[in-house]
Amino acid sequence: MKTLTQSNLTAAALARLRHAPDARMKEIMSALIRHAHGFVREVELNPQEWKAGIDFLTAVGRITDDRRQEFILLSDTLGISAMVDLVTHTREAARATDSSLLGPFYREGAPERPLGASIAGDTPGESIIVRGRVTDPRGRALAGATVDVWQAAPSGKYDIQDPSQPDMNLRGRFRTDAQGRYEFRSVKPRSYPVPDDGPVGVLLRAQGRHPYRPAHIHFIISADGYRQLITALYIAGDSYIDSDAVFGAKQSLTVGYRKSRGAGANGAGPDALEFDFALAPVTGEPRARPRRARAGAARARRRPVRRRMRSA
Repeated sequence: MKTLTQSNLTAAALARLRHAPDARMKEIMSALIRHAHGFVREVELNPQEWKAGIDFLTAVGRITDDRRQEFILLSDTLGISAMVDLVTHTREAARATDSSLLGPFYREGAPERPLGASIAGDTPGESIIVRGRVTDPRGRALAGATVDVWQAAPSGKYDIQDPSQPDMNLRGRFRTDAQGRYEFRSVKPRSYPVPDDGPVGVLLRAQGRHPYRPAHIHFIISADGYRQLITALYIAGDSYIDSDAVFGAKQSLTVGYRKSRGAGANGAGPDALEFDFALAPVTGEPRARPRRARAGAARARRRPVRRRMRSA
């Protein structure tokens, strides 16, 4: 029996994966083991700290239910969700709109509404119009595209967080017209804190961080033959735009209010958010490989022919 030490334990753990039937799972778990072992060595984690971490994850699991996803919130506040988004959607096609985070409050089955309808119902707040076009990367209209939208109320709560709101409040699905246009009415969103009354809130306070997200509206846009776009529009000038608690805000998705077209001479009428979304085609150019992979391929090309033949 081999004596396990700090220097050989990681290799022993990796060796246990040699018969893993799924190559991708083996790749992911191998990297996870290497990094996790390296983290323990780097910070010299002691048993009390390890137990505190286990207790924290247990608390995250206990508070999670069908209306609250604390694990997604944990991933979001650690920047992991944003990193997954960046790695996956790094300019899948030229001129396509940037993606953003799905977040923990998306719900399937939002009601389909006619163009121009309101998603706000009787929600108090300052009215706005949200409109624009859905196109391909060349600006050609995508008729019949689905625009699925949701947002928090001005109180900072989504419908599934707030029993006083009607079911599916501030949610809706729209289909673009023949010119690719979409339009709906809502109320101005406000910055709000992510749920901080659970273990993730404890962690944020321990890190000396605030829990606030800048005002935003979520979108999922789908069209046949194009990659589904999960994104959001962030309101320019929000005080948390540069310190989003979940690292989701992007400059390319930040928009300001405009006076509505057709507003009266006295400026009456709701403000408008206007934004055009461009979807990447499914058959578009493949995403560039990560720099590390490209560098490895370049090194392979620079190897002498004799060395390549010997390793074959």
